[in-house]
Amino acid sequence: MSSSPKSNEEHNDIAARQQIAQQAQQLALDGLAPRKRKRANHKIHVPADHKPIASVMLDVQATHLGRTFDYLVDQSQDSQALPGVRVRVRFGHQLLDGIIWKRQEHSDTPTASLRFLERVISPVIVADEAMRGDIEAIADAYGGTPANIIRLAIPPRVARVDTWLTERAERTQRHNTQLPFGTRTEHIQQSSEQAWKRIQSQYSGSDQLRNALQAHATQTVVYQTLPGPRLWAKDLAWVVVQGLLEGRSIAVVLPDVRRLTDMASALAAYGLTPFTCQDEASGIYSGDVVTLYSTMTPEERYRGYMALASGQVSCVIGLRATMYAPLTKRPVYIVVDDDVYQYADGFMPYPQVRHVLALRARRHDGTLIVASHARSAMSQWQIEQRQASEVIPYRATLKTHMPWVRWLNPEDATQQGDPTAHTRLPHRAVEAVYQALKKGPVLVAMPHASTSSVFACGTCHTLARCHICQGPLQSAQAYAPQCAWCGTPAVHFSCPKCGGTQLQTVRVGSLDTVQELRDVLRNVPIVVSNPDQPRGIVEQIDYSSVVVLASYGAIPRVTTPHGYGTYRAVLLIDAWVSLYAQGIDARIDMLQQWMQAASMAASRANEGQVLLIGQADEAMANSLMQWDSSILAQEELQERAAAVFPPVISAATVWGERDAVTQTLHDIGVLDGPWATVHCGDMDWPSVLGPRPIAPEPNERGQLDIAQDRVRAIIRVSHDQRDELALRLRASIAKHAAGRARTELRFAMDPKDVL
Repeated sequence: MSSSPKSNEEHNDIAARQQIAQQAQQLALDGLAPRKRKRANHKIHVPADHKPIASVMLDVQATHLGRTFDYLVDQSQDSQALPGVRVRVRFGHQLLDGIIWKRQEHSDTPTASLRFLERVISPVIVADEAMRGDIEAIADAYGGTPANIIRLAIPPRVARVDTWLTERAERTQRHNTQLPFGTRTEHIQQSSEQAWKRIQSQYSGSDQLRNALQAHATQTVVYQTLPGPRLWAKDLAWVVVQGLLEGRSIAVVLPDVRRLTDMASALAAYGLTPFTCQDEASGIYSGDVVTLYSTMTPEERYRGYMALASGQVSCVIGLRATMYAPLTKRPVYIVVDDDVYQYADGFMPYPQVRHVLALRARRHDGTLIVASHARSAMSQWQIEQRQASEVIPYRATLKTHMPWVRWLNPEDATQQGDPTAHTRLPHRAVEAVYQALKKGPVLVAMPHASTSSVFACGTCHTLARCHICQGPLQSAQAYAPQCAWCGTPAVHFSCPKCGGTQLQTVRVGSLDTVQELRDVLRNVPIVVSNPDQPRGIVEQIDYSSVVVLASYGAIPRVTTPHGYGTYRAVLLIDAWVSLYAQGIDARIDMLQQWMQAASMAASRANEGQVLLIGQADEAMANSLMQWDSSILAQEELQERAAAVFPPVISAATVWGERDAVTQTLHDIGVLDGPWATVHCGDMDWPSVLGPRPIAPEPNERGQLDIAQDRVRAIIRVSHDQRDELALRLRASIAKHAAGRARTELRFAMDPKDVL
């Protein structure tokens, strides 16, 4: 039956209108055209045959999400979705990056509820099994999550580097049969043996150091270095080279760029080369040492990290983040000046370099070497507990390397009738400066200026301390002074030394008084090196008759045509600051600064001298004059044992809004029950000190929010309870975060500023 002409016309009309509609475009202003929508790609996913479940550690910093989440692996992704690679997944309504933590056959989550991986970002393994284990162990030790550590340890991906790794894997991999330094091995071995003879003749305990490098068990070595410009770097360069010759991987963590440069120069003297691009056209990278520092480009940092992770390079030197370096072969970890503030990470969970390196050394039968001029309390405690061996200079060697160190004590000078005894530069010091200027430069080193204040006895000027815990007293606004450690008010102060009842405020630090020096040292050129002055820090000076006034950490190097020189005299002024500086490590930190400055002086045989000027702690002065920091470390350890502070016990600090802190202390069980006390010596002590008020945090406008009721508490536990304390604190913080509480609550394990 044929259709009517009318129906044919209607059909043709509809078809024409559909064609016009398909061709029509909505008019839009320039730049406001509607976005073209992609058609949904309904791909049919087929789970992998073997271990189809991928447990993914997401890049989410929230504590209550600090675990793995399971996803299905598509058959097409099976060969690339290996443990340790980066992937992208859908989490709720977000697309998040993560790392595959493991592959498994089954999941606790019903299969119907599992999503497939969106894609494998790169087939390059950025965290092998050992690295993933280290990340988990560090997170558990500090009460954080693996995602917290991944953010700090693994650099962001740079696609160009991943391409380089994939295309040149065979060329960049180092074979196990290859000699450590190729054709240079014999020459480097000879240089190492010559250096070993020198070290063996200069240091007691050096045989234990060499045995530790050859051993296959975890060992800790405390290395007290000799005075002298860059001598510490020469000694540690031998340790690095010897470790590499033994087939071990090495990480050296340094506190600042200056010492990083010193270490690189010392390694270059052996013939070790930095890991750099050898041919831009072919993209060939090679070298013996990866360097990690804060101003590297993302590509340089990621390439260096992957060179270590792949085993192409076995040695890394760098700043704080070097503690996470992915070492592969019986690692040797070296930390220089283990107790400095630079080693405290500023991000949650606030890991500390020494503790992280010790943990990794224990996990991999590695060696930890702690090198410094001034020994920390932790090093002294480990030596006394026979958990570490010590390497110290022979006394005869010290005599040939040390400058002539004297302590100009104002009390002794007063008895001798010196009218300038209590000035910043007494007469004897001025005479020494003029004599030294005849032969070269003179350094006047001083503490950094500070605005903080503490209290001292108004009669004998001894630092006022709490009668409960021996902490220093500090101002408490309108109230009586209170203890900076436990918060106890000092309502009826009585000095244990002289019986005085009056307190006076002492400002810690000193102002840069260039004019005062000009009045004393007339017609003498003065160079000022200080981060607070307009010129800033002066990196180096020529060897000439000049006085350098510098704060610790900003001391210029002396250069000569033959390399680095020395100061003819070093004056350590304002030594009295050491009596009032706050912090549990204040004395050790100050001694470290003194010894670093003194090590830049010429030896006594070359007429070099060091003058410590002003009142000072006797143990500190003796440690400096004898170049034996164990004198102070032993006294410090005894005092901490009496006050029940680390390293005799383990400690954590909790701070934030008062109610949140109090609830956390209750949740972890330190307010009552068996954890309410800690046993130390022959007594049980309260586990918690505080909570005590602390300064409010600045708000978004940078102003202090005086409405905040912020407090801080110290928690003390025995060493065998430390790891459990970290896990309890993490659980409490996760509970606080999961409840969407907007109040502040944080904690830190083994903090540098425990007080």
